Amino acid sequence: MNVFARSALALSLSAALIAPAFAADASLKTEKDKASYMIGMTFGKQLQEIKDEVDLALIQKGLADSMGGGATLMTDEEAQTVSNDFRTKLQAKMQEKQKAAGAENQKKADEFLAKNKTTAGIKSTESGMQYLVIKEGTGPKPKANDQVKVHYTGTLINGTKFDSSVDRGQPATFPLNGVIAGWTEALQLMNVGSKYKLFIPGKLAYGENGQPAGGIGPNELLIFEVELLEILN
Repeated sequence: MNVFARSALALSLSAALIAPAFAADASLKTEKDKASYMIGMTFGKQLQEIKDEVDLALIQKGLADSMGGGATLMTDEEAQTVSNDFRTKLQAKMQEKQKAAGAENQKKADEFLAKNKTTAGIKSTESGMQYLVIKEGTGPKPKANDQVKVHYTGTLINGTKFDSSVDRGQPATFPLNGVIAGWTEALQLMNVGSKYKLFIPGKLAYGENGQPAGGIGPNELLIFEVELLEILN
């Protein structure tokens, strides 16, 4: 569930469980104090990205009215309608933001690849992927349905490292037909013992959705150094 949908759901289920603000000199002396503040922290973090869409004072009032068991300013049915409308609004904003980020990442990727292909040693495939042979092995080449063992490091255009089996000290194993298209294509070009540097455009990686949990945005170009260690089957 994305942050907007999760935040909207939190609002609809609990009227945003954010406790009234503590005084500046307040301390957490009891277990009740700690639990109360923890609840506020938890939902505050979940609502961080939509803080400009809500009024904290009214969130606190909705919480107080609901917990007090008295009259509320809207019925449960009205609250559900507002929740649905709010969720729709937030999802539309998220999609617009995703689209803009994807367009920007695509532009950067296109510019990078156009320049990169003029670099000595860079080869291009029909799919649009580029690669550089760092070391050419002498073993066999895997097929698309083979399982392989590799060491790799993945970075973004700006040099940010997002994953590395090398850093973990443990090679990765996987079936070639179970990974991103760029890897499926590239590993079949490599002999066991080879080490290549891959430049994989978004359409051959995580596409328009990206992989937010891994820090990869929509249409993000990925750069990998991959060493093919072994074919396992």
